[in-house]
This record gives sequence, C-alpha cells and structure tokens, in this order.
Amino acid sequence: MEFRFTPEEETFREEVRQFLRTELPADWAASGAIGGLGEGGEDRWEFLQQFQKRLAGKGWLTLGWPKEHGGLEASHMMQVIYSEEMTYNRAPAQLGVGPDRVGPTIILYGSEQQKRTHLPGIVNAETVWSQGFSEPGAGSDLASLQTRAVADGDYFVVSGQKIWTSFAHRSDWCILLARTDPDAPKHKGISYFLLDMKSPGVEVRPLTNLANQNMFNEVFFSDVRVPARNLVGELNRGWYIGTTTLDFERSSIGSAVGLRQQLDRLVRFAKEHEKDGLSRTGQFDSVRFELSDRYVEANVARLMSYRVITMQAKGMVPNHEASMTKLYGSELNQRIARTGMKVLGLYGQIFGDDAPMRGRYESAYLTSLASTIAGGTSEIQRNIIATRGLGLPRD
Repeated sequence: MEFRFTPEEETFREEVRQFLRTELPADWAASGAIGGLGEGGEDRWEFLQQFQKRLAGKGWLTLGWPKEHGGLEASHMMQVIYSEEMTYNRAPAQLGVGPDRVGPTIILYGSEQQKRTHLPGIVNAETVWSQGFSEPGAGSDLASLQTRAVADGDYFVVSGQKIWTSFAHRSDWCILLARTDPDAPKHKGISYFLLDMKSPGVEVRPLTNLANQNMFNEVFFSDVRVPARNLVGELNRGWYIGTTTLDFERSSIGSAVGLRQQLDRLVRFAKEHEKDGLSRTGQFDSVRFELSDRYVEANVARLMSYRVITMQAKGMVPNHEASMTKLYGSELNQRIARTGMKVLGLYGQIFGDDAPMRGRYESAYLTSLASTIAGGTSEIQRNIIATRGLGLPRD
C-alpha cells in the first residue's frame, strides 16, 4: 500500500496552500465560524461569494467534472488533496450544494436543456443551490415524504414543507423531492425537480440551533408552480436519482480532516496553556490520555476515508464502507467535543472572542449533538453496515 502522494499531487497541494495564504484573511482559520461559514452580515456574505468566484476562476469548484461540462476531470486523489487543504484551513470550499451534488446529478440524469441552463451557473459560482429532501416526518425514512407535486398542464403544483435545508435563505435554486403518485409504493411515487427559490409561494423560515446559529431553515411551498421541463429524469423515479445525490454527499473526506484540524488546534492550546490553568492537561493525566486517544482515532477516520476514495478511484461503488466512515466520523466528532470541554474545564462554557479559543468548544459541544443525526442517523448507518456489509437479515 502506498501512503505517499505523487510529486504532481504534492505540487497541487502547495498551489492550493499558497492560494489560501493569499486569498484568505490572516486570522480566518482562527475564526469561530464553523467550516469558514456563518452569517456575519452582508459584508461577510459578499466576501464568501467573491471567494467562490476566485475558486471558480481556478476551475477548483468543479475539479472532478467532465471537461465538456466545465470541469477539469481531476483524479480522485487530486480532489482529496483539495478537500483536505480547504477543510484544514476552514476555507469555504463551496456555498450550497451545487458543485458536489446538484451538478453531478444533472450531468448523470438531466436533460440537455437542463445541463445548458444550470451547469454554467454552478461552474462560474453564479448560482447557489439548496437541497429540499428532509421533512418534519421524513428524515431517516426519507421515502415517507409528503410534499406533493400535482401535474397541471405544463406545470407541477407543489405544496408541502421541507426542513433542515442549509442555505435555503441564500439559495437561488433548490433540488426537490416531491410525491407525484400518492397511490404508488412509497419509493416509486417520488419525482425529482429543480425549483426556482424566487417562485411565488416559497417561504423560508430560519432555524436557530443550540449554539444560536442559523445553519438551517424550514421551507414552505404553497401551490408553487414548477415548469414540467424542470423534472429531472423520469416521472415517479426520483427516489433513485435522489439516492445518487446522497451518495455524492457521503463520499467526502472533508469531515475526517476537519476532525484532525480541531485536534491540532486543541493540542497546541493545551501545550501553550498547560501551566497557566487554562488547560487541564497539566493537572490530570486522564485528560492527556484521552486527548491522545482522540488523536489516534482521528488518524483512523482519515484512513477510512482514504479507503472510500481509493475504491472510487478504482471504479468501485462504496456502500457500507461509506456508512462505516460516516458512522465512525460523526461519533468521533462528539467524542472530540467532549474531550475539548475536558481540556478547557469550566472555561469551556464561555463563548465569545474573549473566551479561550474564542469559545470554539462551547459551540462545538452543542452542535455536535446533531452529528449522529444529520446526513443519516447512526442507527440507519448501522443497518446499512449490517445488511449490505455483513449480509445479516433485515428481520
């Protein structure tokens, strides 16, 4: 097994690093914004948009796309390197879900008209996309969704509600799963649409999480008219297209690298403040041992992600392997948050720029509660591992 990157790949890594040193503010990686994102007002949003256009100018937003659609056809390993460097530096690799989910799905299943209309806007960072899948009663059991799309001439009339929709308040377009045949078995009566978020009848309401951040939204559709040309693929076959979109979502290495980045910062803080009382590693051996355990686990998570990427590079389709990586990473995220609170002790409850580490672990601890739910619950991942990986019966 080869654990080194090629000279060409390392040259690309240095190019990305140099770009980030030049284009990001000096204190960006140290900011409290999760993943480099966050609200911060219109000035911050304007910066994020302009940063995306600079990434688009390098062709990096669509590294793996076919050249005929504006991509660079970069290898899986080149995409891994890009994801690693962007995540480690907390850089905003993309806004919304256009480059990594919507574009690849349209390339596979979209009509020629849909490709001409929507792909250039993603390539050039001109449009922001959100993902309208989950509903209040349909999360892990997504096929139970109840949002309806009723055919009416050259349109479909959409009514219903979506929830946990990232970037809905900023997005121009949304990929939407809606039920078009209520009498069919639940997996076979769903269709996949491209919906203009400026359409009459669309209402977006922000959701505030435990850390007082507006990361998600709920979206209401009141008789929204969607042109029939915005149906992706075949009518009532949207479930199968939607699962392809979810496969793109779960194949990223970014989460594993993000965990390593959190730990590196925590270790530096512990070393710098071991004698002044801000870090409890100088008082308790158990905290130091726990921090060491997390560091080993973060490296394991990274190697598990490399396994998934290697399978993809060979043309294989990771299934239970991706679920293993997601399950391990999301639960490790919670353990790292708890360890961070132990390292900081009572100081870990303080939030704000004047707090140790700018209150990063107060926020991380609260937001980590959702990590074993978002993107597929741990229970669902274990079911996939059991049935598809171990061949165990469903009953």
